[in-house]
Amino acid sequence: MSFFRFLFSKTFLLQLVLAVVALVLIAFIILTWLDFSTNQDQRITVPNLARLSLDKVDEQLNELDLRREILDSANYNPDYPPYSVIDQVPLPGKQVKENRKIYLTLNPSGFTKVEIPENLIRRTRRQVEPTLRSLGFEIGTISYKPDVAKDVVLEMRHKGELLEPGMKLMKTSKIDLVLGDGSGRYGMEEEEEAEATAEEQILNDLEEEEYDF
Repeated sequence: MSFFRFLFSKTFLLQLVLAVVALVLIAFIILTWLDFSTNQDQRITVPNLARLSLDKVDEQLNELDLRREILDSANYNPDYPPYSVIDQVPLPGKQVKENRKIYLTLNPSGFTKVEIPENLIRRTRRQVEPTLRSLGFEIGTISYKPDVAKDVVLEMRHKGELLEPGMKLMKTSKIDLVLGDGSGRYGMEEEEEAEATAEEQILNDLEEEEYDF
């Protein structure tokens, strides 16, 4: 009976209350320590790094206790400065922990060069234009010259320079096309020039003979 009396005594009840309070206090201290050590309450807003150079990026991230890692460069985008940030993960505005790594994609310094393919001369315009566009080129001016075939590519030029297979141009370069007009006068101009030159030479020879007499 003395044991049951002790269970309901004021002394036991007081000790029980104190034990419960101690357990609650210990649990609170442990949870608070875990919360502090894992930075659960500390969140950092990811800044917008688009168009910034790496020097500017490092300044912002250092102030916020964040890190960076550069991913492979993407295709050149003329709307962004060379070597600037064109993409980032996490995105701007996201909440992250301290020391979080921000992954960056940079803009290259310029367009890559593309080789002019073979077998485009004497092909039709409908065949050549899609080929050039698929390589990243733009079609410039279209002009015509006498030829037996209509809309067949006779020449390709860039800024007046005649393009040959194997030459390289920057992507987005404009290529001007010289097409046949289908008039059937292929080679007539060259023949006329040759005849005019021959006639001029004959006249010169006759003049020289007259002077000799």
